[in-house]
Amino acid sequence: IFEYDLKKIIALSTLSQLGMMMFSISLGLYELAFFHLLTHALFKALLFLCAGILIHGAGNTQDIRSFGGLSLNFPLVTVCMNLANLSLCGVPFLAGFYSKDLIVELACQYSWGIFVLLMMFICLSLTVLYSVRLTYLSFIGPYGGGTSISVCESDYSLVGPVVILSFTSLVSGPILSWLNFPAPVLIFLPVFLKWGALFF
Repeated sequence: IFEYDLKKIIALSTLSQLGMMMFSISLGLYELAFFHLLTHALFKALLFLCAGILIHGAGNTQDIRSFGGLSLNFPLVTVCMNLANLSLCGVPFLAGFYSKDLIVELACQYSWGIFVLLMMFICLSLTVLYSVRLTYLSFIGPYGGGTSISVCESDYSLVGPVVILSFTSLVSGPILSWLNFPAPVLIFLPVFLKWGALFF
């Protein structure tokens, strides 16, 4: 949460998602852990590519305190990176939602105890916290004084893979879900648990 190095933030968020996969394996949901691994690989690759473009365009600095207001210089990368961040947070109908929400709902249905569920919801909220912090300090916050050039967005060898991975972050969730789970899973939860993941 208090890290300022852009690549370290994304790398540490990978540990958070690996924790989610291990949590799924501990519940015996091996297929869901693999499903989350696949969807996570797509939007995390998008995050790293966007980070590379930002670092290259910001004079090879990785400190997000020197970014600030990059949405004006990098509008396409801003949209793509925010799409990947929202998918990481499990926003509905993005790739991360289909795997992450299913893990959360099945964990709630198995009723592993209030402590386990509370820790899971706290971890979900921490993911949202560092993702929003990264977006604010990089794109919305005050200008940090670093140099930035927008020539990177005119290079199709950089932007092309980012656009392709953005598309996969949108559609890979339902497609992989239909391929991995041909039969629908019925989940019966109280309303407050059903809305819990979205609330946190």
